[in-house]
Amino acid sequence: QVQLVESGGGLVQAGDSLRLSCAASGRTFSSYNMGWFRQAPGEEREFVAGISWSAGDTLYRDSVKGRFTISRDNAKNTVYLQMNSLKPEDTAVYYCAADLTPVITSIRRHWDYWGQGTQVTVSS
Repeated sequence: QVQLVESGGGLVQAGDSLRLSCAASGRTFSSYNMGWFRQAPGEEREFVAGISWSAGDTLYRDSVKGRFTISRDNAKNTVYLQMNSLKPEDTAVYYCAADLTPVITSIRRHWDYWGQGTQVTVSS
């Protein structure tokens, strides 16, 4: 079992930056791929970024490439999402997720553990 707690959300203006953090506890954090998803009102939850257990591989949705960076610190059991050049369309609740599949996947049902989410609101 893995418990995930997100932090760092808030209200910012377009063009600003935010860094989300996700603190994990429970089973060995370094064994899990970690990811970020987001869900806007009335929309499906969508994959944003993922990082392999070793941090050797990353995966991003096209709309955030070049603006968002996912990283992890296994010594601190924490994964981060640095978000730059934020746009109003990035507004959503952002969820941290963990899974043990061999490769990073953008498919939501493959992710095993979820945090409660943190709200990110970007005003124009």
